[in-house]
Amino acid sequence: MLNARRAIWFAMMLLSCIGMSARAEINEVRLAQQTSMGYMQFSIMDRFKLIEKYAKAAGLGDLKVFWDTFNGPNNMNDALLAGRVDFVSGGVPGLITLWEKTAGTPQEVRGVSAMSSQPFFMNTRDPNIKSIRDLTAKDKIALPAVKVSVQAVTLQMAAAKEFGEANFSKLDEMTVSVSPPDATAALLSGAGEINNVFSVPPFQYQQLEKAGVRTMLNSFDVMGGPHTFTVIWTSKKFRDANPKLYGAVYSALQEATDILNKDRRAAAQIWADSTKSKLTGDWLYDKILSNPQVQYTLVPQNTVKYSDFMYKVGSTKKKPASWKELFFPEIHNANGS
Repeated sequence: MLNARRAIWFAMMLLSCIGMSARAEINEVRLAQQTSMGYMQFSIMDRFKLIEKYAKAAGLGDLKVFWDTFNGPNNMNDALLAGRVDFVSGGVPGLITLWEKTAGTPQEVRGVSAMSSQPFFMNTRDPNIKSIRDLTAKDKIALPAVKVSVQAVTLQMAAAKEFGEANFSKLDEMTVSVSPPDATAALLSGAGEINNVFSVPPFQYQQLEKAGVRTMLNSFDVMGGPHTFTVIWTSKKFRDANPKLYGAVYSALQEATDILNKDRRAAAQIWADSTKSKLTGDWLYDKILSNPQVQYTLVPQNTVKYSDFMYKVGSTKKKPASWKELFFPEIHNANGS
């Protein structure tokens, strides 16, 4: 009888341990994005519940997925370190900044993958501004976040090329942090101090619809060709504690990218619906997604140009040996840079 009781007790403990193991990973995940078309995969992932699909296939049961929106990388990175979100997305400098800050610590952060490669424009309504050389102290440049956004760092790179590396921050005093929708409204109003906007799609294309607004700086020209615009990142702590969930998010990203590229017009409408944009899917496709320069790909492209520059001018004190040091291993087989 004693042995039988022990056998029953052992079986109950074993079942309990199995149940605890199955519940070891979290049952909800929160992803953060910013306001642009650089995150179109997220709209598709949400529409088709792709993370939930892959999580269930991995044995994680019914997963709850939450989507948050931020303006600029600082607040997102703070939220990631505080555990309020699990994945964040933005421009490459935001990833580099947090990677350097956390490298070698329990909170070490790396990229999951890229999301898109596409140009962003600095548009102006001032007919006298032909290039950044024509900017004066009275001019204001709106961008998502001063000094740390991908637009801010790209502007510094443009200034370093134009005025010399020692003057890389020459234009910083002209920049102001404004969300892309609000910056667009300010530029198009014709009033106020904001007469230049270093923006994001689709807002940069909306701005160009107004007579008198034109592009005076293109990020592809600054970077010497195509470059990654948006990336997604998380912490090593989260990835280690939730390997199945991490895999589910990565697989969902892959499928969403495939869906997007197979029918960009339909994907444009999904994004418009998801963001409650007044723009139609046809307009978004015709003006933006039909452009071959606009690529939705998980492969990082020219990310090291950003890290090299930020290290050279002292914005960071450490730089990755290669692009792979910035990203987790799942993407390492890609032909990245």
